[in-house]
Formats: sequence, structure tokens, C-alpha cells
Amino acid sequence: MIHRKFNARSNADEVAKGYDLSGKNIIVTGANTGIGYETARALASVGGIVTLACRNTEAAAQACQRIREQHPAANVSAMQLDLSDLNSVRQFAKEYAEDTLSLLINNAGSSAPSLMTTAQGFERTVGVCHIGHFLLTELLMPKLLAAESPRVIMVSSESHRYPARLNFAYLGKATEPYKSMRSYGQAKLCNVLMADELQRRYGDQGLTACSIHPGSLVTTDFGRESRLFRAAFWLASPFTKNPNQGAATTVYCALHEPASEIAGGYFSHCQRARQTAEAKNPKVAAKLWSLSEQWVAEYMGA
Repeated sequence: MIHRKFNARSNADEVAKGYDLSGKNIIVTGANTGIGYETARALASVGGIVTLACRNTEAAAQACQRIREQHPAANVSAMQLDLSDLNSVRQFAKEYAEDTLSLLINNAGSSAPSLMTTAQGFERTVGVCHIGHFLLTELLMPKLLAAESPRVIMVSSESHRYPARLNFAYLGKATEPYKSMRSYGQAKLCNVLMADELQRRYGDQGLTACSIHPGSLVTTDFGRESRLFRAAFWLASPFTKNPNQGAATTVYCALHEPASEIAGGYFSHCQRARQTAEAKNPKVAAKLWSLSEQWVAEYMGA
């Protein structure tokens, strides 16, 4: 067991140093760039068998090559996963060949600047950030529970604080008026609620789940649909975390022992942080879970 103190300026390599993940199967969604890439690279650098699950397979393959160039012994591979299409999510789960999965990092995100929809007609931001990840996690649950001390990490955001309440009447619906930050806040709140509910439902079967905030305005391409987001990220980048620092909290929660100290928690800067009252509300989490099951019901027969 390794005990070290980390903070807002720590990076993923510092957090991973000294660990050995040999034989551990890991999936990181949205891992071809940004904090997802740095998360996958750091975990592969200490022996993890890492699958980069990405919408763009060419970019994912290039990311794997970059990781191998930095870490010649790295065991990394790319698989196609489009979280905006539940058929793609189901296909990914069918094709993932490992018998066990030690760590699932639901990192991929999206923030549409205007009303956009997924293949199944859900509002895109919630569809990608929550609904796609919900189905992926449920389909991979047998492999997770077959592993020793499995973990699921939901990459959320401080944006989960806005709105103060989860608006079920609006959630996931492709209707006007559309407000991009409202939808993003709803999606990130769903991430925290999902982690909490995963812990309640599967904790007694050995699963550990938590959610994290990677850092404010981490350089990333999650706002690829928005020129405004890209411009804001570029302007703010000298004053914020770089991707390696942004990945530190994810890697911290992936490796920290004992697992009981992160179970059901929300983390920022490699430390436990305060969730909103709504994010901690088990009734809201249960309602969201039930609704999510309805949304993905026809895709569960993988």
C-alpha cells in the first residue's frame, strides 16, 4: 500500500508512480486525447492492460502508438465506441473479449452548443455523458463483478452543482428551448448520482464506484462542437491544469487503497470533495437509475 499526499498541481505520473497494475484489464472511454489519453497512458505505464474506447478509431490507434513510443512495454489497444449510438455501445460490449474488467473509467464527454440528438433521439449532451455510459456499465457489469475488487470511475465536473435540482421533465429530451450549460450541468449531475447508485447497488458484491472533478477548464476537446468552448479553453489554459494534471484525480481514485476510502465519494484535486445535496440524494439517484433502465431496455440483451 502506497501513502502519499497529492494536491491540485499533482499529475497522473506522480500519482501512479510505484504501483503495479500487471494483469489488470482497464477501459477508458474518450481516451484518444486530453485527460482521457493521459489517464490511459499513466495506467498503461504501470502495467495496466488498457483499452482506449473511442468514437474515432483512427485517432485512438494513433493515441496507442504515442503511448507505446513513451512506454515501449505498454499493453494498449483501441476499440470503436460511439456513446451517442446505443447500438455501438452494445456492439462494443459484445466485442470486448476479456473475461474480467478491473477498472472502467467513464471519461468521455460532450457539450453540444445547440440542440443535437443521439442516434436514438436523446438530447446529445446527456445522451453521451450519461445514457451511453449507463448502458456500457450495465452491459460490462458481469465482467466487472468477475474481477477482484473492481472499480467504476465517473468523470463528472463541478458543473454538477448547476442546476440545484435534476429536472426530470427536461432530462435527455431533444426539445427547445435548449440551453447548453443547463444540459451539461444536468449530465454531470447524472454522473455523480450514477456513481452513488452503483455503490449502493453493487458495493456488497465487491464493486467500488466514485465520481471525480478533473479540474476547471482542463485542456480537452470535449467541446469540439463549440467554437466558444474551444476559445474559452485556449484563453484559460495558461492558468489551469494541463491534461496530465487533469488526469491525476482519476488515476488517484483508480489506485488508492483501501478502496473503502473512495467508495461512493466525489473527488477533486486528489482529495474527497463536497457534493451537492441533490447529488447525495438516494431517492433522486434511484429515480434516475429507473429512468435510465427504461431508456436502454431494448439494448440490454447483449
